[in-house]
Amino acid sequence: MLPAVDTVLTGLALGLAGLWGLRAAAHALILKGLRAPRVTASTLPEALGLVAQAVSIAGPNGKTLFAWFVPVSGASKTPAVLVMHGWGANAGMMLPSVAPLVDAGLAVLLLDARCHGASGDETFTSLPRFAQDIDAGLDWLARQAQVDADRLALIGHSVGAGAALLSATRRDDIRAVVSISAFAHPYEVMRRLLAANHIPYFGIGWYVLRHVQRVIGARFDDIAPIRSVTRVRCPVLLVHGEDDDMVPFDDALRLLAAGQNGRVQLLALPGRHDPTEALQTESPQLLAFLISSLGRRPQTPAGAAGD
Repeated sequence: MLPAVDTVLTGLALGLAGLWGLRAAAHALILKGLRAPRVTASTLPEALGLVAQAVSIAGPNGKTLFAWFVPVSGASKTPAVLVMHGWGANAGMMLPSVAPLVDAGLAVLLLDARCHGASGDETFTSLPRFAQDIDAGLDWLARQAQVDADRLALIGHSVGAGAALLSATRRDDIRAVVSISAFAHPYEVMRRLLAANHIPYFGIGWYVLRHVQRVIGARFDDIAPIRSVTRVRCPVLLVHGEDDDMVPFDDALRLLAAGQNGRVQLLALPGRHDPTEALQTESPQLLAFLISSLGRRPQTPAGAAGD
């Protein structure tokens, strides 16, 4: 009987080793999927007539974050806006937003998230890590002599928008958020990615989504914009293209419905997912919202105490 036992144990050991190997391979693939393509900025501020300072900001995990800081010339203690790009983008791609903001008297910080642009590298990035980078940028902004630390706002695109909303749920110094092309729930985004890559949800897909949440250290439900928008302590302007082919316009309608607390409004555009059109053609509406919001102090919504 002993040889048979040895055979069973050997087979079990080999099977476990095979499962461990598959798990390790799956983990490596998931980490690869959580690494955004790093794109070098192709546009510099001076090409747009902007006078900007290249700055390095101490970020999470000892990483350095790159940013462009554009103060208001000859002014001090002005409101400031932090602009966060989307997945696979960089601060340079958000430069079209700067001139109207600075002309309106708002200092601007354009931030590269980790694994993006010229910022430090990590094994992966995620919506929660985007939010951590936003927090580091806001802390840096608040220390600048030119900036009124009591009047800070956020503009984010796509994942950056979701991160801006998440950051606004846990800080009291954010006076306004402009969320451009935010998705409602990361679970739905991941399900669409699985379907696009012909990966069945039952079995493989279920494991992938479960493991992604372990890797990023957060449940999708806890970081979903559709939850964050109910907990923000400041006014929110949702900006979304009616023809967005990456994040359905219906996501914006659901965010608006979830945030019906008098703080959330929607600006619908005829464009797609790219933020450039909104930042250029819709600047009067964005500026009116920001200036109005930065001119008054936020009030804590009912039931938000203790969040």
